[in-house]
Amino acid sequence: MSLKFCKRCLYSSDHPLGIVIDDDGICSGCKIHEEKDYLDWDERFKKLEKIVSNYRNKKNENYDCIIPVTGANDSYYIVHIVKNILGLNPLLVSYNKYFNTPLGIKNLANLRIQFDCDIIYQNVNPLSVKKITRKSLREFGNIYWPILAGHTVFPVQTAVRFKIPLIIWGAHQGLEQVGMFSHLNEVEMTRRYRKDHDLFNFEANDIISTHDELTKNDLWQYQYPTDGDLSQNKVRGIYLGNYIRWDPKDQHEKMISKYGYLTAPFSRTFDTYDYVDCYNYMNLHDILKLYKHGYSKVTDHACREIRFGRLSRDKALNLVRDHQLNEPEYLELFTDWLGIDMKGLYLIMDQFRNEKFWKKISHRKWEFDGWSELNNIETGKEEMTQDKMKFSVKSELKYNEKSDNYITVGKGWP
Repeated sequence: MSLKFCKRCLYSSDHPLGIVIDDDGICSGCKIHEEKDYLDWDERFKKLEKIVSNYRNKKNENYDCIIPVTGANDSYYIVHIVKNILGLNPLLVSYNKYFNTPLGIKNLANLRIQFDCDIIYQNVNPLSVKKITRKSLREFGNIYWPILAGHTVFPVQTAVRFKIPLIIWGAHQGLEQVGMFSHLNEVEMTRRYRKDHDLFNFEANDIISTHDELTKNDLWQYQYPTDGDLSQNKVRGIYLGNYIRWDPKDQHEKMISKYGYLTAPFSRTFDTYDYVDCYNYMNLHDILKLYKHGYSKVTDHACREIRFGRLSRDKALNLVRDHQLNEPEYLELFTDWLGIDMKGLYLIMDQFRNEKFWKKISHRKWEFDGWSELNNIETGKEEMTQDKMKFSVKSELKYNEKSDNYITVGKGWP
């Protein structure tokens, strides 16, 4: 099998979001990233200020905007920009993923306190969530369908329900990873992108079949508002990454220093800042990504750091090889929560190993020949300084081994 790899980062032409590698061997993601170094970000921020000025509720009768938040990722930075820099009064909304870590609950509680914002939580019936998770695991080899569906639809439903037309997101994944758009396109939230890329081309009703236990009663809370409702309420979702030079590592470190955002180490990546709110994202979810696509989240993190000049390509490839095959942790928490045994989980997982990247040797023994093994591009041997790649660790995902478990609902912290 022959894959074409970018000469600058580690992405291949087989990227599931779609990527273009030009005649010079540079991918579209790296080319769009170059915009970060020559766009006039002061002017772009002024454009953002002009956009949001139309949504200020001058009578103080409603919120100015909605911000989707979690106990990790870029939530702190978004709220910081929106409330402290732009001076808006946001309503925070948070979809409960049910795989919550104590650290994530603590981060989310701290966020609410630090920024003194109102927040609405959505807790979908956990029995329905488990049924959907069983279906998405069995059909898609993915446990995150209900989480992605909920996180991307609850803010839109709330915008319609409370007549708050502006939703503010962080960075657009398609732009940041593969250069699907330019910053100048100022792409906004769409139903189409959500369906095609977040939900594997399956809306809520699409995953119901006559052969399983799912019904419309399990899925109605994941339904996207109608075009009529969106148009009537003039709902739009904008991405701060189009107007601010987006750098997750730098932004996280500012939030750690200023607001006490907590971080944690992972065995499957060197980044300690992302996804600390979830037991499964960097574990079961990530290993399934490796099985299906031949690469995992550590490659995404490495490509980002290459583009920002904090990591050489050679060192990045070595970091990927050091992390990507590490065994996922906390699988027993997932099997206990979902009500399946470990052998059943392994059987389902192995069914989604892509034969392009995996060769079966014997029972539960496989030979990996994914992106990192096929990527043989020769590059310079320059080394980046250690300080540029330092990620600080402030805590752990768990606190007490004996009581370690998902926090089904947790709104505060002692």
